[in-house]
Amino acid sequence: MVYSDHQAMRVFGPYGVRTLSDNRSMQEPITRDPELMHGTPVFRGTRVPVKTMFEYLENGESLDDFLEGFPTVSRELAVQVLEESKELRLARVS
Repeated sequence: MVYSDHQAMRVFGPYGVRTLSDNRSMQEPITRDPELMHGTPVFRGTRVPVKTMFEYLENGESLDDFLEGFPTVSRELAVQVLEESKELRLARVS
């Protein structure tokens, strides 16, 4: 999907939400588009909500179980989200 300057995509990264209208958005693992899944944060290039991965992990399922159930999400992308989440959480510790 191509975004004009007034129709930029909101992207979640390690430093919070940014609005991007160029190719930098392709580097972020999580995207949010109001026209895709009602704006639910999803893995870049998929319709898979990021929340689903965390729900799998919270329920004792493995990352492999999640990836098997959602083959459109690459291991690299899932690990990138987990690593960025870890960095954000650790940054909140005083």
